[in-house]
Amino acid sequence: MVRAPVWVSAQHLCIFFVLVLVLAVEAWAGPTNVPAGPPEAVVAIGDVHGDFDDFVAILRRTGLTDQQNHWTGGKTTFVQVGDLLDRGPKPREVMDLMMALEKEAPQTGGRVVALLGNHEMMNIMGDLRYVTPVNYASFADSNSEKRQKDAYDEYMKWRGSHAALLAELPQPMELTEAEWMARHPAGFIEQREAFGPKGQYGEWVRGHAAVAEIDGIIFLHGGIHPELAKTKLDAMNKRIHDEIKAFDASKQYLQNEKLILPFFTLQEIYSVLRAEITVELKSRVPANNERQAKIQEFLKNQDWFSVRVDGPLWFRGYDQWSEEEGAPQASKVLEAYKATHVVVGHTVQKGGRIRPRFGNKVFLIDTGMLSSYYPGGRASALEICGDAKFIAVYLDQQVVLLDSTGSSPQDGGSGEHPLIGNGAKVSEKVAVLPAGGICSGTTAAP
Repeated sequence: MVRAPVWVSAQHLCIFFVLVLVLAVEAWAGPTNVPAGPPEAVVAIGDVHGDFDDFVAILRRTGLTDQQNHWTGGKTTFVQVGDLLDRGPKPREVMDLMMALEKEAPQTGGRVVALLGNHEMMNIMGDLRYVTPVNYASFADSNSEKRQKDAYDEYMKWRGSHAALLAELPQPMELTEAEWMARHPAGFIEQREAFGPKGQYGEWVRGHAAVAEIDGIIFLHGGIHPELAKTKLDAMNKRIHDEIKAFDASKQYLQNEKLILPFFTLQEIYSVLRAEITVELKSRVPANNERQAKIQEFLKNQDWFSVRVDGPLWFRGYDQWSEEEGAPQASKVLEAYKATHVVVGHTVQKGGRIRPRFGNKVFLIDTGMLSSYYPGGRASALEICGDAKFIAVYLDQQVVLLDSTGSSPQDGGSGEHPLIGNGAKVSEKVAVLPAGGICSGTTAAP
């Protein structure tokens, strides 16, 4: 009767010491997975084109990720303006990292905004001109050889039932198995499935917007042509998403009609459909009006908003205009959306430097990250602090492009980078800043 309370007290005392020890260890180790977070900021990165290593390097340089490629950007908004894939060796790794960061960033109040580029659109539609054998190989697995053989067998059956159509093709499709296999290497079929409407990457990129507006700054891949500025940004995104849905529906219809196979490239589909129109015109059998309409509708997609050279994914005017021609055009676009700046990628800038234009209203941020493809290119990011400080970040330096007064420390406010653009040579006045966190440790240029 006397010892029971003593035993209980000893037990409680033991638990107390254990708790104290645990708390002491936690206090010594510091907080876990709860970063204090940098000041509010936006970081924009241009075209990656499968250059995973340099992409990772610039993400770490800006403080967005750690050595394990996990989000450390706190409440920062990270915008990637499209063209994650094609040309370079590791597009899957790039996309997988983006998908992971999209999930991690909100846990600390951050956000990842992945936008559509023309190369995302090309892969959706099957325009594979810039997909490399290494890209296909990254999708291959132990069953790829069987899938490849099965697809070839399916193709040969298709050829056997479309003799009249094949006779109308301006250029013959593959005639031998060796030719077909060379054009459809291991991983080709898997890549096409992965970018389909229900594929791992196809479903993901179809969910991307083409244009985003963040705190008065417009981000997109190519640019907004002044003649399209009457289109609201939400309507622009809806129009492109509707075109993607229409493409997917038309392609499925054509597959159901046995006119095409799921793994046909866009160029093959165009050739087949044009040949089919010729066959039906020569045939004495009454035309199937619905089928004809679907074919004609598909062939018109080259004029779609998402594919046109003056559309938001392909437009290059911000790079090509002279300063005199472009300044009023840029102002027209900004006024239409009550925006302060536009940030775009798509066109590689000479010298591998982010280029402000038209009185610092437009920033061109594609600096040719994939330097093995773009000689002189390098990784970069545009950090936007508050509403008036724009900093070009490279792996070896940071340069203030626009300070809070609205002047450009780089060139005295003209918006042209020295030796780039209209060719005028301007003395360079830059502030080269030490490495640091996002929008930290920076000062206005002299």
